[in-house]
Amino acid sequence: MDSGIGGKKPGVTSSQVAEHAGVSQSAVSRTFTPGASISPKTRAKVLASAKVLGYRPNAIARSLITSRSRIIAVVMAYLENLFYPDVLEELGRALAAENYHLLLFTGFMDRDSDPVFDQLMQYRVDGIILASTSLSSELSEECATAGIPVVLFNRTTERDAVSSVTTRNREGGKRIADFLVAGGHKSFGYIAGLENSSTNRDRFEGYRDALAAHGFTEITIGTGNYNRADAETAAREMLSRSDRPEALFVANDHMAVAVMDVARYEFGLSIPKDLSIVGYDDVGPARWTSYGITSMSQPLKKMVEATVDILMDQITSGEIEAEHRILSGDLVVRGSARLTEAGLVESDGRRIYRPRES
Repeated sequence: MDSGIGGKKPGVTSSQVAEHAGVSQSAVSRTFTPGASISPKTRAKVLASAKVLGYRPNAIARSLITSRSRIIAVVMAYLENLFYPDVLEELGRALAAENYHLLLFTGFMDRDSDPVFDQLMQYRVDGIILASTSLSSELSEECATAGIPVVLFNRTTERDAVSSVTTRNREGGKRIADFLVAGGHKSFGYIAGLENSSTNRDRFEGYRDALAAHGFTEITIGTGNYNRADAETAAREMLSRSDRPEALFVANDHMAVAVMDVARYEFGLSIPKDLSIVGYDDVGPARWTSYGITSMSQPLKKMVEATVDILMDQITSGEIEAEHRILSGDLVVRGSARLTEAGLVESDGRRIYRPRES
């Protein structure tokens, strides 16, 4: 006898599991509700019957009853930058520890990413993490107004309605400038990410202001848009100049790899003899021997922990009050830039630039 359309078994209900196990329907519900009170013996009976019958709890149906989907939406513009896959992996672990699931939405670097919210709002998500530099702050505030906790990850907003977790980007830019000046460089360049993003703005302002404090006011600027192809183009234009800079700060490691490839293989430059390059994030290829990029690190695990902590507090309390956490990183020194005579220390197996005044 056919058991259903196309031979597919009809759905097994919690009532059928309860009857098979000889327990109440509420016992079945408690068995599949993390943290619910139920005796080991009863739980074992329910799980055994569920296995025999092929029962799987319906998370969507449960969310209608509890008003909790236990789903956190994560919105990212792109995954080409290896910083974000690392973030996703760490977020997945941290949310799983809280019995939450991650639902990923991706936007696009080359056009308005906001339409993704039309799709996002159709899901009963309990919270949202915006890890994209191209999404508008206005829409994140709309979500918060709708009662959905939102945390901006690795970015900030000028408005105070939405929580954020970021690192001291301005301080990072300053540290890089101090390091390059201490290395004896006299001319400087900067390859920007997305020019209107908070991370790019803060990194550049810290870099610019620190160079000015050292007496250097001229900075050659290119724009890489956090994109490899654009970073390559910016590098070609900058390195073709007769007055090309001796030192480059590239706004993230993803672009720094592209810049280094162009410098070495298209212009035949020796790194760091002919050109010093410093990146930001300290992920992926920055740590590979073939690149060895000096890079300002971001404490990714601590950033994720802070993000999840804020979300869980707001979901549990039902109160959305903006909270901003700013963490510090280190300038990890490798072989892509000239070394300084002072300020280098060993920390956790890494060589760090930490001048005395810091």
